[in-house]
Amino acid sequence: MDRNAFLDDLQSKISAMLANTPAADVERNIKALVAQGLARFELVTREEFEVQRELIARLSAQAQALESRLQALESARSDAERKA
Repeated sequence: MDRNAFLDDLQSKISAMLANTPAADVERNIKALVAQGLARFELVTREEFEVQRELIARLSAQAQALESRLQALESARSDAERKA
């Protein structure tokens, strides 16, 4: 029996043994407490994070383009005012 098979068998035997004891209730309660604690952090998935990161990058690029355009317009305006 290889090591992984042995560990899987051991884990299943321990899980079966614990399923019939109060330890199973303790495990369920701990999982519920951990889930509640994590819910308070308002975590997002990696996919949601990546979508937001891409959106921020696009918005930043648009803002930079608008700033450049505004500077060009202001420069052209000031040049026109100097010539007049």
